[in-house]
Amino acid sequence: MIKRRLPAVLFGLLVAFPTLGVPPAYADEHETEPVEPPKVELVLDVSGSMRAKDIGGRSRIAVAQEAFNDVVDALPETTDLGIRVLGATYGGENKKVGCQDTQQLVPVGPVDRVKAKNAIATLRPTGFTPVGLALREAAKDLGTGETTRRIVLITDGEDTCAPPDPCEVARELAAQGTKLVVDTLGLIPDEKVRKQLVCIASATGGTYTSAQSKEDLTRRIKQIVERAKDTHTKTPAKVAGTDVCAKAPVLTPGVYTDRERFEEHRWYRIPVQPGQELRASVSIGLDRPLNRDYGVLLRATATDGRELVRGNDAGSGRTDVLSTGVRWSAADDEDEAKSEDDDKGGVFTESTEKAPEPTVVCLVVSNSFSAKAGAGQAPGMPLELTIDLVDASPAPNSPGLGRGWVLLGVLLLAGLLSGLIVGWLTRWWVAVWRTR
Repeated sequence: MIKRRLPAVLFGLLVAFPTLGVPPAYADEHETEPVEPPKVELVLDVSGSMRAKDIGGRSRIAVAQEAFNDVVDALPETTDLGIRVLGATYGGENKKVGCQDTQQLVPVGPVDRVKAKNAIATLRPTGFTPVGLALREAAKDLGTGETTRRIVLITDGEDTCAPPDPCEVARELAAQGTKLVVDTLGLIPDEKVRKQLVCIASATGGTYTSAQSKEDLTRRIKQIVERAKDTHTKTPAKVAGTDVCAKAPVLTPGVYTDRERFEEHRWYRIPVQPGQELRASVSIGLDRPLNRDYGVLLRATATDGRELVRGNDAGSGRTDVLSTGVRWSAADDEDEAKSEDDDKGGVFTESTEKAPEPTVVCLVVSNSFSAKAGAGQAPGMPLELTIDLVDASPAPNSPGLGRGWVLLGVLLLAGLLSGLIVGWLTRWWVAVWRTR
């Protein structure tokens, strides 16, 4: 099963790398500057355990090599790819030497398919598993820049060389603000390996995948690919929400990225001009183990705290992302004010003495997440916020049945017709039944 799924997993991971860049103060969806290509480094475990022949009768390394060839053939030309291995050269017993065994086979750059395939084809399982060191070196290979760098770690076992502990290395890289994300792929259903790979991915905002379930894997790949569409041409702006609206950053139309801790509230402000409609959506990636029954809530409020509209989504552990959205325009408030004024017998008027000012809408993203044992709080869950302002398009009035005597007449007519039909059907059924 793993043999059949691994090519798809690798391809899904490698084509799905969003490039989250260093943002300006406001996101500009019309920006035309060239975008740096996605930069990815494959880190492949070639330690002695990869010799095991437990994947359809074939060795783990053979299946990984075959999968990698399929991935290389399908990679977009715009992807900069590098290859690093660990445990590939030293076969001795000296752990001090073996735990330094990591090399970059292909420098990060435009895809050279022949070179990449040849580099992988000659690998033979050999030594120890210095995962932490390999991650640290891979981060150096990818360097720095305007876009997020991605590491894809493929391994069948946990680190045998700590220190450095791979989880600590991942947290160290995340704390440096190097825009580095590590996605991990486990080749065997081992709980210790799973916990370590989840820890690495969680610390950097990456993902963990195990090639064990056809259904989960298919859903996972579809979600990654769907979310990753066009992310290499649009760079979300990095923004930091606050704990109150008054101090929140002011956002313009665009795509933004932030992080939110468990049970936290993140506030943002959006000025909405008269005649405009605010459309906002938020997606939170569930990149670490969570307790079941959780949700994400997006609310739009006025500056005085009055709620304008809300949207929410709930999950129970069967998906890796939660999304919700809201729509609101100043016309909604005007209609409500007019309705209240009519109820009071007054007349709704609009001031013409000066040009109307924009309405500042406060957006707040909240969640009801709780972590499972061992899942870290930091960094927060990756959050993507999309803001758009369009011409207001009030929803058409829904057809009604009328009010007062008209409504009463409709209801009486409907009741009479229903009674006649039921009575006729009953008499027919009794007459037929008695003849039998």
